[in-house]
Amino acid sequence: MKLRYTSKGNYDNWDSTLKVLKGFCDNHTTFSEIDQEWVKAFREHLDKDYRTKSNKLLSQNSKHSYFNKFRACFKQAIKDQIISRNPCDGVSGFKMDDMSNREFLTIEEVRNLVAAECDQDVLKKAFLFGCMTGLRWSDIIKLKWADIQFTDENTYFVRHIQQKTKAYETTYLNSQAITLISPLEKGEDRIFKGLKYSAWTNLKLKQWALKAGITKNITFHVSRHTFATLQLEAGTDIYTVSKLLGHKELRTTEIYAKVLDKSKQKAVDNLPDIF
Repeated sequence: MKLRYTSKGNYDNWDSTLKVLKGFCDNHTTFSEIDQEWVKAFREHLDKDYRTKSNKLLSQNSKHSYFNKFRACFKQAIKDQIISRNPCDGVSGFKMDDMSNREFLTIEEVRNLVAAECDQDVLKKAFLFGCMTGLRWSDIIKLKWADIQFTDENTYFVRHIQQKTKAYETTYLNSQAITLISPLEKGEDRIFKGLKYSAWTNLKLKQWALKAGITKNITFHVSRHTFATLQLEAGTDIYTVSKLLGHKELRTTEIYAKVLDKSKQKAVDNLPDIF
């Protein structure tokens, strides 16, 4: 696995794959014991059984990534002449989540949210902060005032550990994001104090969206999708957007471009008949 240390994100992915594998079998499992049925059982474990620390099943993209790395080990074993036949042959992998059904907001819809009243002011600020930064819910809810830093040019940024990837990220804040959390404070208190994840919070989020005339299925993660698509629409190159989102692989970000293309096609199809 040391040869795979091309980046910390990539190494973390390999390390996570190893942890899942160790949870499936014991340390004494040998190559001779692994056949196609064993591989199928491990695939089933990834798909249906393995749970994260938060007791959730793996996301589609995590299953895709872990199983691909698992298969890569056997390809390497073939090259190193450790085995003569690959037990993964004939076992299909996982497709990446193409996100074609994921919602995002247009700039007009975001403006409508700004103008609409929300029963929970902290929820409104946090969601819009996500639209301005691309931060996940799990990162926003834990943000502390001490995480806000600034450069000599008074450029504000957040230096934090992503809850999902456990990697350090630097997220720069534009003036609109700063306005949402002003006046700035100091200390270890959470920025969005009182913000909690619950069915009630999700209900308030949907009610706020309806007040803004938005009938889309809104969840907090929509704010992250919105940030990505707005950046791409504004002309930001996909590599930069990938870095802004803290993605480990560029192809994860490319999904947003596909979603945007699909939205543009739908908009064109919606033009009224002219002749």
